Amino acid sequence: MNYLTVLLMQPADGEGGGASPIIFLVLIIVVFYLFFIRPQMKKSKDLRKYRENLKKGDKIITIGGIHGKIIEMQEKTVTIEVEGQNRLKLEKSAIAMDGPSENLDANR
Repeated sequence: MNYLTVLLMQPADGEGGGASPIIFLVLIIVVFYLFFIRPQMKKSKDLRKYRENLKKGDKIITIGGIHGKIIEMQEKTVTIEVEGQNRLKLEKSAIAMDGPSENLDANR
């Protein structure tokens, strides 16, 4: 017999196996990692990469829903121009990864 079948065998007196709950717990941890933790880590990595690759002239949307065009870049902040030639200074962390929509003032 292999090791797994020995662990899963239950005693004859009906007390229940000791390894069954451990295997179930490990299975739950694996499922949480595969379906929740790993995708979130990938999304976070992609967002960080997107923000690092921004450059002057890119059209962006902030997490607050403000549409604008980058006119100046600093290490941790960006200055964007919004409708009416108003300028806003934002943290890079406030930029959403979602691409700009088609109605983002096409005449710029």
